Parts: sequence; structure tokens; C-alpha cells
Amino acid sequence: MDDKQEFIGKEEHDGKLALPDDILPDHLLVLPVNGRPFFPAQVQPIIISADVWGETLKRVAKTEHKLLGIAFVDDKQADEVPHLDDIPLIGCVVRVHKVQVEDGQVQFIAQGIRRFRVLEWVHKKAPFSAHVHYPQKGGEFTDETKAYALAIINAIKELVAINPLYSEDLKHYLNRFSPNDPSPLTDFAAAITTAEGPVLQGVLETLPLQKRMEKVLMLLKKEIEVARLQVEINQSVNDSISKHQREFFLKEQLKTIQKELGLSKDDKTAEIEEFEQRLEGKTVPADARKRIDEELHKLQMLEVGSPEYGVTRNYLDWATNVPWGVYSEDSFDLQHARETLDAHHSGLDDVKQRILEFLAVGSYKKEISGSIMLLAGPPGVGKTSIGRSVADALGRKFYRFSVGGMRDEAEIKGHRRTYIGALPGKLIQALKDVEVANPVIMLDEIDKLGSSYQGDPASALLEVLDPEQNKEF
Repeated sequence: MDDKQEFIGKEEHDGKLALPDDILPDHLLVLPVNGRPFFPAQVQPIIISADVWGETLKRVAKTEHKLLGIAFVDDKQADEVPHLDDIPLIGCVVRVHKVQVEDGQVQFIAQGIRRFRVLEWVHKKAPFSAHVHYPQKGGEFTDETKAYALAIINAIKELVAINPLYSEDLKHYLNRFSPNDPSPLTDFAAAITTAEGPVLQGVLETLPLQKRMEKVLMLLKKEIEVARLQVEINQSVNDSISKHQREFFLKEQLKTIQKELGLSKDDKTAEIEEFEQRLEGKTVPADARKRIDEELHKLQMLEVGSPEYGVTRNYLDWATNVPWGVYSEDSFDLQHARETLDAHHSGLDDVKQRILEFLAVGSYKKEISGSIMLLAGPPGVGKTSIGRSVADALGRKFYRFSVGGMRDEAEIKGHRRTYIGALPGKLIQALKDVEVANPVIMLDEIDKLGSSYQGDPASALLEVLDPEQNKEF
């Protein structure tokens, strides 16, 4: 600061009337605060730690003027005492109002009055105190200063129009200051911005009015841009939410109208009707049909949100997807079978001859059911592709799955329906996928079947493949 800058102490000069805020003490207690610096045009609450700064407030309460110096310290916790070198020499003197102590914290209303500058530290440990002086309030009011003041006023108006929350701060300011006084106007404009603490401290320490106004005007422009962007983002989010809400309400109204007119049904009724439609045209065995009907009746009684509803619905979904009584027509044309085998494979005459003999027996019996063929040989000789050729020769659907490394018998027999994600065995899954009840199913890598603590899938597979055991399968 310029050493020639004038300062005002306790006494006034030239016989002019002294206002209360013009008579300021040369000695101040100083309170470091974090977050943001305090400006002369501000009135706002401050909360501090009672254990650390309670003594400072007690000493202020004993003074007649109730004045306290507020100095901004960056990166300081509320319950920490900063080093003396970290406290800036320029701060804001405030009048303390309505001190309250609660839950180990002191809260008071601070009314900003003037800037102060520390001349000498009197007490260098908490509570801090110092000899201070006060920069002259005003500055030369030139046409250029007036232009900056008008620009700041217009920027504040624009900011208030974008974000009405600033209007309350503006009302408090106008109750205390004249809108034509550029110095408090500049400080007020800086205080309402969301600039970081060190940036605002730089504004507080800029004593020449015009330079301070230049800095604040730049901060206001940035604030306006941020406020505009925030408004655009909020508008975009609100439009999206409103659109989704509108669609939701319209859909709900449409459901209600359709239900009242009998044009639609609730989700449960629709699912039950879908399950019944799947069974139309299918020849379901009596025992299976009885079980499906029992589950459909149970589904009608259950609430949609109950866990048992999901289990029952999943069971019916699989039970009605099985191709009950849907068979593909077998082809017993041995000449066609020979041509198919020759088209897919060269050589292997002994294998082809054995397959033709197998098909010839089926042709004589007019059916091939429950028959098992074993294809053995080293990897890569064509076992899997021979199985596909047999399906093509018969005109049947083909499904292949590998049991190599399988260790869980539930993969063959199916999981318990009470388990989460329970599925039927691989053979039932195959019937659902091929959509016929008489596909050619190839169990690949059967010699690599394993066993573990979960069970023995080889034994479960024997139950499936043995005609005496699977007749009620």
C-alpha cells in the first residue's frame, strides 16, 4: 500500500461530523477464518470453534465498540491455529452481533465495516491482536470509475435475472449503502461471486478503486457465464424429467382407460393367458397337464411382488415352452441317407454302413425312438459331424452340447426350482431350443465327464439314457 495513503483513526479532522463506523480503534483483536475472506459490504453469520477462538470473542464482548478484525487464511481447519506468517496483513473489520455458544461452537453475525491493515502484531499467539490502520474509504470518482460502476450494476442485474437467489443479498446491500457509492458496490459484487478464497483475497488487498473494479467486473462476467450454463443444464435435466414423467402418467392413464373398457388386462392375467395360449395345439400328457394347471391356479392366487410368484412364473415359462407332442417327420429313405453321408464325408465306409444298418432297422419298424449310437475315436476324425449327418439323413433337428469337464449333476437333471436362477437340465433346454420333441441330441466329450462334491453327473446321465429308468422321465 502507498505510504502516502491517508488513514482515519479515532479522531476526525476538519470539524466534520463523525459517523459511528468512522471512529475505529487503533488496536484490534484478529480472528483468522477459512473458506472465503470477509468484505466490508457483507453481513453474514460466522461459526468458529469455541475451544480455540472462544477467548477472542470474550475479549471482543468486553470492548465498547464490539469490533473484530477478520483475516482470511487459506487451507486452515476451523479448529486449527494458523502460523502468524500465514495471516495476511489486510483484512476486514466487522461489528459482532448476537453471539451464541452451542455444541462447542461459537456463532455470531458479522457486519463488515472497513478494510484494515496490520501495522504491528501485539499478541503473536491466539488470541491474536495487532495495531492497525484503515485505508481511506473513497477514491477519485472519475468518468471512467462511473463507467465501471455502471458496468458492475448491469452485471449484477443480469446475474439477479438469471439466479433470483442473489436478489436477497442485493436487498440487504441497498438497505445499508447507496447504489451510487462505488467502493462498497465493488465489494458487494465480489462477495456474491463464487470465486475461490485466494482470488477474493486479492480483490480485498487491491486498494485502488479502479483496479479493484476491473478485477471484480471480470469475476462477475465469469459468474454470469457459470450461472447461464447452470440454468441450461437444469433446464435440460428438467425437460428430460418432465418428458419421462409425462409419458409415465399418460401410459398409466391409458392402462386405466383400457382396463375400464375391458380392452386390456393386468400383467398377471396377461401372463396366464400367454401360458395357456402356448399349450394350445400341443398334446400334453395328463400328468404334466395336471401339474401345469395346479401351477396356473397358484399363480392366480399369488401377489405379483411375492418371491413365490417369480418362482412359479419361471416354472410355467419353461413348462409351457416344451414342445409337447410336436414331432418332426422322419425320413426313412436309405438312398437319401447314403447320399447325405457321402456328401458330408469322404471315406469312412464302415461307419456309414453301420449307420445305414441302424436306419434300415428303423425303417422296418417305422420308428426310431430311444436309440443310442456311440461314436468313438481320436479327436478330429469327424464324430460330431457324423452325428449332424445322421440328423440330416433322418430329417430331424440337431442339438449338440458337451459334457466334458461337467461336475454338477444339476446340469443333467436340473436345479431345484427354489434356487435363484434355477434351470431345467440340458436335455429340456435342448427341446425348448429345437422346438420339437424328437431331435437328434449329441452328447459330446462324454469320456471327459467329471465328478465333485456336488454330485456325480455320470450317474445322473445313466438315469437319463437307460430306457428302464427314463420311461417316466
